[in-house]
Amino acid sequence: MRTFVHTSHPARVVFGSGTVDRLAKEVRRLGGKRVLLVSGPGLEDAALRVRDALGDLVVAEFDGAAMHTPVEVTERALTVLREADADCLVSVGGGSTTGLSKALALRTDLPQVVVPTTYAGSEVTPVLGETRDGRKTTQASPAILPETVVYDVDLTLSLPLATSVTSGVNAMAHAVEALYSPDADPATDRHALDAISRIARALPRLAADLADHEARADLLQGAWLAGTCLATVGMALHHKLCHTLGGSFDLPHAETHTVILPHVLAYNAPAAPDVLRRIAEALGVPDAASGLYDLVASLGGPTSLRELSMPESGLAEAAGAAVATPYPNPRELTVEGVEQLLTDAWNGRRPAGPATTATVLAQLTEQVVASFAQSPDARLRDLLSGLVRHLHAFVAEEDVTEAEWAYAIDHLTRTGQLSSPTRQEFVLLSDVLGISSAVDLLTNSRTPETTPSAVLGPFYVEGPPEAEHGSDISDGLPGTPLWVDVTIADTSGEPLKDAVVDVWQADEDGFYDVQLPDQEGPVLRGRLRTDSEGRITFWSILPSHYPIPGDGPVGQMLDAVGRHHYRAPHVHFMISAPGHRRLITQLFVADGSHLDSDTVFGVKDPLIVHFAPQSGPAPDGREVDGEWRRLEHTFHIARMVD
Repeated sequence: MRTFVHTSHPARVVFGSGTVDRLAKEVRRLGGKRVLLVSGPGLEDAALRVRDALGDLVVAEFDGAAMHTPVEVTERALTVLREADADCLVSVGGGSTTGLSKALALRTDLPQVVVPTTYAGSEVTPVLGETRDGRKTTQASPAILPETVVYDVDLTLSLPLATSVTSGVNAMAHAVEALYSPDADPATDRHALDAISRIARALPRLAADLADHEARADLLQGAWLAGTCLATVGMALHHKLCHTLGGSFDLPHAETHTVILPHVLAYNAPAAPDVLRRIAEALGVPDAASGLYDLVASLGGPTSLRELSMPESGLAEAAGAAVATPYPNPRELTVEGVEQLLTDAWNGRRPAGPATTATVLAQLTEQVVASFAQSPDARLRDLLSGLVRHLHAFVAEEDVTEAEWAYAIDHLTRTGQLSSPTRQEFVLLSDVLGISSAVDLLTNSRTPETTPSAVLGPFYVEGPPEAEHGSDISDGLPGTPLWVDVTIADTSGEPLKDAVVDVWQADEDGFYDVQLPDQEGPVLRGRLRTDSEGRITFWSILPSHYPIPGDGPVGQMLDAVGRHHYRAPHVHFMISAPGHRRLITQLFVADGSHLDSDTVFGVKDPLIVHFAPQSGPAPDGREVDGEWRRLEHTFHIARMVD
C-alpha cells in the first residue's frame, strides 16, 4: 500500500481563449482598485493588451522584470508600487515577470493576478527564487502564491518556436522531478504524466505550424499541470543545478532547463527505473533521457551548456555547489558524478540510450536541415528545410520500403523523360495531385475582387499566333461554332485597352494541336489585344471534355487508383495588362460533363458560365448553318498595387 500526504494550494485558474478580457473582473474580485502592471522587455504588445483590458484600474507600470529576479530590480519596482499606492499586482509575461510579482507580493502581501505568455508553470507555485550577489536562493511561502492565474492561449500565439521549445521543456522539468519526489502522490503523478505527454506531443505540432491553436492550448495546459506539481512536491537535482547555473553564471533560465534535463534523467535512471519507464511512455519513446534529448534536437533547441556560454572552467564549482546542501534525490549525489553530468551537458553529448530507428531518423533529418543553414537566400533555406521535414515525416509515417521508393524515383524519372516543349508531364503530375490548384489558390486568393484564377495546364505554348478581332482561331476544324465576346476590366469595372489575351483550347475530340501529329502549325490558340472598350471578339468551336494523356506515368498512376482521366470542357485565358496582375484562368461550359470531378481539380463555381445555344445570323453578320454557341464574359484583373 502506498502512503502519501497531498497538499493542495488554493488558487483560482481561468483558462481559455480571450480570457484576458476578464482581467478587470478578476482584479475587482480580489478587491483591487489600483493596479501595478508588471512586465518586461519584449512584452510591449502583451502589456498593451492587458492594459486595455484593465482600463482605469492601472495606476502604474513597471516594465523592467529581469531573469533570475535580482533583488535590486525588485527594490526599484517596490519604489514604483509605493509611490503609486497600488493595492493589486497584475503581471504579464514569463517566469521573470511572475518572479518579480511574487517578490513584490512577499514584501507587501498584495494580491496577485498573473497572466502567463510562456509555459514556465511557476505562476501556480508558492516558490520564489531570487538572486543576490550572484547567488540564487529559493523559498516557499503562502504569501508568494498568486491568488489568480489567467491563461489566455491567444497571448502565446506569437511566441517564437525557439522560446516555445525551451519554455515547454522548462515546464516539463517540474513534472519530471515530481514523479520521483519523496512527496509524490497519485494525484500529482497523474498531473505530471499528463503534462509531459501534452508538452511532448504539442511541440512537434507547433514546429509544423506555429499558429496551431490546439497545440498552443495543450502546451499551456501542460504548463499549468506541471506547475501544480512543482507547487505540491519538492524538487531534486535538476532544479538545484539549474538554479546554481542561473544564479552563479547568469545562464538563461529556460534554455538551461532544456539542456540539463536529459542528463539529469540519465543520472537518476539507475535509481528510479520505474519512474523513468513511465516518463518514457509519456514521451512516446523507448528511453526517457535519450528520447527527450532527441526531441529537443529535432526541434532545434539547445543541447549543450557550451552554446549557452557556460565557461568550462566553472563546471567543478557548479558541481560542488549543487551537492553542498543535502536534499532528496533518487540517486546519491557525488561531486564526481554531478561534474560528469555537467561535462556531458557542456559538450552536448547525447545520453546513452537505445538508438531506435525514430531517433536516428530524427538526427538525420536535422543534419540535412542544418546543411541549408548557410544559404544566402532565406526563402530558399526555409523552403528546402520544410520540404525535407515533410518528406522525412512522410517516409517514416508510411514506412516506405526501398522497393516503393525506387518505384517513386523511376516514376519521376519517366515523368521527366516524357516532358518536352509540347508536353509537360511534370505539370500534369502537379495538376492531378491537386498541387497546382493549391498553389494557385494560395497565390491568387489574396485578390477576391478579381476573376478567380485556374491552373495553367500542360498545353500552353509560348508565343501563340497573333489573331485579329473577329477572326476564327479554329482554322476550319469541325465542331459547333463558338462566338466569343469578352471584356477585360479592372476591379472597379473600368475597361482596359491594349490588354494582351492568350487563348487556347482542345478540339471537339478533346485534343490540343500539340497532340495531333498531322497538324501543321498552331490551331485553336491565338493572341488578341483589347480595343478601346477592353473587348476582344473571335470565332472558335465549342470545347469538349477530354482525357489528359494516359500513355505516361501520370495516366498509369490514375489507372492504378481507379481515377478517370477526364477534364471538364473549357477555354483557357491568360490576360496581361500594364500595371495589372496577370490572370491565368479558364471558363467552363455550364452544361458540360465532369464539372464535379475534373481530374485536375481546376473547376471553380464562378468560372462555370453559359455557352448559350444560338441560331441564325451571328453578331458579326456571319451566316451559320444550324446551332452555334455564344460566350460573353467580363474578366476583372487587379492592379499591381491592389
